[in-house]
Amino acid sequence: MTAFRPMTIRLLAAAATAALALGAATPAAARDLWTKAEAKRWYDAQPWLLGANYAPATAINQLEMWQADTFDPATIDKELGWAEGLGMTTMRVFLHNLLWENDPEGLKKRIDTFLTIAAKHKIKPMFVLFDSCWDPNPVAGKQHPPIPGVHNSGWVQGPGAARLADTAQYGKLEAYVKDIVGSFANDKRVLAWDVWNEPNNEGGGNYKPTPNKKQLVAGLLGKVFDWAQSANPSQPLTSGLWIGDSWDRAETLDAVEKIQIARSDVLSFHDYNWPEKFEQRARQMLSYGRPVICTEYMARGAGSTFDGSLPIAKRLDIGMVNWGFVDGKTQTRLPWDSWKKPYTFDEPTVWFHEVLRADGTPYRQAEADMLRAYSAAPKGVVPSPSRK
Repeated sequence: MTAFRPMTIRLLAAAATAALALGAATPAAARDLWTKAEAKRWYDAQPWLLGANYAPATAINQLEMWQADTFDPATIDKELGWAEGLGMTTMRVFLHNLLWENDPEGLKKRIDTFLTIAAKHKIKPMFVLFDSCWDPNPVAGKQHPPIPGVHNSGWVQGPGAARLADTAQYGKLEAYVKDIVGSFANDKRVLAWDVWNEPNNEGGGNYKPTPNKKQLVAGLLGKVFDWAQSANPSQPLTSGLWIGDSWDRAETLDAVEKIQIARSDVLSFHDYNWPEKFEQRARQMLSYGRPVICTEYMARGAGSTFDGSLPIAKRLDIGMVNWGFVDGKTQTRLPWDSWKKPYTFDEPTVWFHEVLRADGTPYRQAEADMLRAYSAAPKGVVPSPSRK
């Protein structure tokens, strides 16, 4: 086990305080950041958190998942039934500000329908409010079909480049956050709120980068936490770190990461590396003394697998949410490099993400068996390997 020096912890606490002073201060009307004891009580009351980042196989992105014309409760019910059969207890699900701007009441009704289906399958979702990955120019309405052979070819950022750069739009973003979080603030079917996915990500894919994106996000992220806290949710807030090697050292954190750590009730992170790096990053996150959830992992071709990461996480009592569930329109069975060399003639040798094929059968039966065994075992207990 890695030992963390008291001086390191004091520096991190000072950095968190500084981040709050630099524009991330909690407004008087908002609930406070949970204490470490409050966060622990919440986490101890949950089952071991196991799940996937979820969009139904029929949706190319979060807009297509939730818009009235393409919302697909039958597929959602079928696929969450498969998740229940694997022992999954949560799903990380992306929303979008455009959905609310165009149809706020309809969106809330569809969220309620989704939560009813999820509860039927004993799954408590974590909702993501904003996202810095992939297409920076989201457009509501009919979405384009998947680009053949390309990973996540239709996923969109929220709020998107135009709204991020235009402070006159921030009132709409504030109203979106307050209405959505406020409407479900005491809903026991909701696990948590992930306020911004990989906020300091430049975007990815072949898209044109957003000018001054990191600076703009650093100026907005604290406000998003403010807005979510002002709704006084009974569920925790979080935003996950995803890049870097020294998350337990305040001097290496950028402005966005300092806000993420300072404002998250429970901490979260992403890791798509080999088990050694996963454990290093996991221990760095645990050094803050709060519960930890890994909200993205499992990219087989990059060395991140269920076999490698789950035993470490279970032993450390870290919740685990892998990327992708059922192979479908997101095409994330294909690797990241498909943006440069699309897999239009041959399938990749190994699926990158996804747990199940379109018909619900496991991509790898041993993985499905492992998920069920780990879910059934008590927290902190790594089950013995199957002897089949």
